[in-house]
Amino acid sequence: MELTNIENQFSKIENTLPLQPLKNTVVLPYTATPLVIGKKKSIAAVQTAMEKDRIIATFLIKPYGLGKEEINFEDIFSVGTATGILKLMKMPDSSLRLLVQGLKKIQLESIIQTEPYFIGRIKIIPEIYIQSDRVTALLRSLNDKFQRLVTVSSYLPDELGVAVLNLDDPFSIVYMIASIINIKAEERQKILELEELEDKLQLLLSFLNKEVQILELGGKIQSEVADEISKNQREYYLREQMKAIKKELGEGGTQDTEAKEIQEQLDKLDLPEEVRKVAEKEMQRMESISNASPEYGVIRTYLDWLMDLPWRVITQDNLDLAKAEEILEHDHYDLKEIKERIIEYLAVRKLKQDMKGPILCFVGAPGVGKTSLGQSIAKALGRKFLRMSLGGMRDEAEIRGHRRTYIGAMPGKILQNMRRAKTNNPVFMLDEIDKVGADFRGDPASALLEVLDPEQNVSFMDHYVDIPFDLSKVLFIATANVLQTIHPALKDRMEILRLSGYINEEKINIAKKFLIPKQIHAHGLIEEQISFQEEAIQNIILNYTQEAGVRNLEREIAKICRKVAYKVAGAELKNIEVSQVIAREYLGPPRIFPETARRTARPGVATGLAWTESGGDILFIEALQMPGKKGLTITGQLGDVMQESVKASLSYIRSIAHRYGINENFFEKSDLHIHVPAGAIPKDGPSAGTAIATAIASILSGRAVKKDIAMTGEITLVGIVLPVGGIKEKVLAAKRAGIKTVVLPSRNKVDLEEISPELISDINFLYVDRVDEVLDIALSDKLN
Repeated sequence: MELTNIENQFSKIENTLPLQPLKNTVVLPYTATPLVIGKKKSIAAVQTAMEKDRIIATFLIKPYGLGKEEINFEDIFSVGTATGILKLMKMPDSSLRLLVQGLKKIQLESIIQTEPYFIGRIKIIPEIYIQSDRVTALLRSLNDKFQRLVTVSSYLPDELGVAVLNLDDPFSIVYMIASIINIKAEERQKILELEELEDKLQLLLSFLNKEVQILELGGKIQSEVADEISKNQREYYLREQMKAIKKELGEGGTQDTEAKEIQEQLDKLDLPEEVRKVAEKEMQRMESISNASPEYGVIRTYLDWLMDLPWRVITQDNLDLAKAEEILEHDHYDLKEIKERIIEYLAVRKLKQDMKGPILCFVGAPGVGKTSLGQSIAKALGRKFLRMSLGGMRDEAEIRGHRRTYIGAMPGKILQNMRRAKTNNPVFMLDEIDKVGADFRGDPASALLEVLDPEQNVSFMDHYVDIPFDLSKVLFIATANVLQTIHPALKDRMEILRLSGYINEEKINIAKKFLIPKQIHAHGLIEEQISFQEEAIQNIILNYTQEAGVRNLEREIAKICRKVAYKVAGAELKNIEVSQVIAREYLGPPRIFPETARRTARPGVATGLAWTESGGDILFIEALQMPGKKGLTITGQLGDVMQESVKASLSYIRSIAHRYGINENFFEKSDLHIHVPAGAIPKDGPSAGTAIATAIASILSGRAVKKDIAMTGEITLVGIVLPVGGIKEKVLAAKRAGIKTVVLPSRNKVDLEEISPELISDINFLYVDRVDEVLDIALSDKLN
C-alpha cells in the first residue's frame, strides 16, 4: 500500500485517541511496524479504535516504568506517534497481532481516561524544514552510508536500498532508515523527539557510521577465522593422508618416532620431579604441533637440554687424603697454604658427605700456576675439571643465558659447561675474574653473585632452562691477578688465597721438576738426548727473565729445546748437556743486568720496594740538586699520592737538615729534581715514602746509599713511618734482586710470618718507626 493512499485512509486525526504504551518499540511516522498486544487495556483500546477510525496513539514506556503493573503519565515519553492499524489478527491465546503505520508525530498533553483503557489528549507536531546545502549534504551522506550498510549487512535485503532511494521527503527517509537499522528503542525515541531535520540527520548518520564499522569489522574477523579454519582443515586433511600412506607403506612417522625416542629417554633418566613435570608438559606441546613448525624445533632443543643436564649425576670423590696430598705435591712445587686448604676440604668432606663446595679465589701474578693448580686439585679429588675464561666478558646472558622467546636462545656458559661435564660436582675454574667488564648488555659480575654464593647457588636460575639447578656441590675456583678490580660483593663471597711470586731457588726447582721434562716431551726429545746444568738454569733466570712467575723461563727453556731438536733431527748430535756457554749461544746476549750496585754507587739514588700486578719489584728513586731557587720538579708518571710523598719527604728533610750536615738554607739557592725511572709506567701509592726521603737526604748530604739495602714504608710530615701492604711480594722481589738488607715499618713485622723462613734466611730485616732511623741505616758514612 502506497504512502499517499494510507494518508488518505487516515486523513483525520482526532485530538483524543486511545493510548497504546509500548515496551522497547517505537513506531516512527511513515513506517510500518508489527506489534503484539497482550494486556487487557491494550486489547480494549485497539478494539475501540477498530470500531471507530482505526487510529491509536503509541508511546514508548520509560526504562523505570517497565516493571510497573499500572502505567501513569510520568512513566511514558510525552512524544509519540499517531498510528493507523493496517491489519489485525487474533491469536489463540487471545492476544492480537497488528501491522501498524506511523502517521504523524504527536505530543501527549494529558491522560483523560484510564479505564477500561487509556485515552489521551494529544496534539499533532508539524514537521517542516528549510532547504539548505548542509541538509542536502547530510541527506546524501545518509543515503550513501545506508547503501553501504545494505551491502555489508546480512540481515537487510537489497530492495530496501532501492526503496530508500525512491523516497523524496527527508523526514520519510530519516524515519525509514531509523526503523530499519539495528539501534536501541531509546535511540529511535531520541531521533523522533528532535525538532530540527538537520539534528535528526546528524544523529542518525552517527548511528549509521557506528553500525557500518561494526559490520565491516565483524566481516573481517569472520573472513580471517574462515581462512584460518580452512588452512587448518587443509593441513589436518593432508597430515592424515600422509599418515595413512605411510601406514600402508609400513613406514612410521618421523614425528611419532622422535616423540617416542624422547619419551623413552625421559623414562630412563633420574630427573627431579619438577624437571619431569616441565618435560612432560613440553612433550605434550610438541606432539600437538607439526614438526614443520619453528616452535617444534625450539621445544625439541629445550627438551634435549633438560635431558642432558646432570641433575642428579655425581662423581665420587677420592677421599684418600694421603693419595690426594701426593698428587698435589707431585704436580706443584711449594704452594703450601693452597695444598693444606684442599686437604682440609677433603677431610671435612670425608666426615660430612653433604657439605657445600667452597668458593676459592687464587690471587697472584701471571705465571705462578693458578690455572694449572686447579687441574691438579680436580685430579686429586678425582673430579671432572672445567675452565671458563671471564676475561673481557661484558654480557650478562653469558652467565644466565637468554630467555626462550629470543631466536637462537641458549643457556649460559655455566650450564653449558655443566652439560659438558656430565656431573653436578666438577671442579669449575672461573679464570681471570678480575677482568670481567660491564656495558649496556648487563653486568656479568653481578650475575656471578648468585653462582658464587653457597646459600643461593643451590637453586641457580638460568633464563633459558627456567628451572632451579643445584650448583652447591660444585667446587668453584676463581683466579685473579689483582683484587682491586673485583666487584666488592663478589669478593666478599670468596675465600681469598694468595700465590706470591717465586724466588730464584724456587724457580730452579720448578724448572728441574716440571718445566724441563714438559718441554723435552713437547719437542719430541727424550731425557737421554738433553739435560741442563743447574748453573745454566740459574743463568737463564738471572740474565734472561725478570718475573714473579715462570712463564718466560719456560719460553727460554722451550727455545733451547727447539734448537736441540733441530740438531738432533739433522743428525748433528745425539745428546747434549746445556751449560752456561751453550745457553748463551742458543739464547743470545743477556737481556737482564743487575742494577742495584750500579744505580746506588752515587749519592741521590735509593732502592725502594714496590707492589705491581705481576708481583713485587724494586724501584729506584733518583734525586738531583742543581742551582736555582726553591724549584721542585717531579717526573716519572707519578700519581697524586706519590707526588705528595715527595713533598712531605722534602719538608721533613729540610726540618732535620742540621743532623746530617746539610745546609739549612740549601733550598734558597737550589732546585731539586726527583725522578723515578721506567717513566712510561704509571706509579702511585704512599709506600715509597722512606725511599724518597733517603734519596733526598743522600743528594743533599753527599752520602751514597748502601748498595745492598732496600726499603718500603709510608711517612708522615713529622717523620713517623707507617705500615704498607704487599710485604710478601716486595720481600720476594728483594730476594730475586740480591738485596741483603730490607728496612720495614715495625708494624709490618707480622707480615713476614706468611713467608717460609728458609726462603728469606739470608736477608737481614731491620724494623723502624721513624725516618731518622731509616737514614741512619741506609746512608753510608763516606762523603762523595
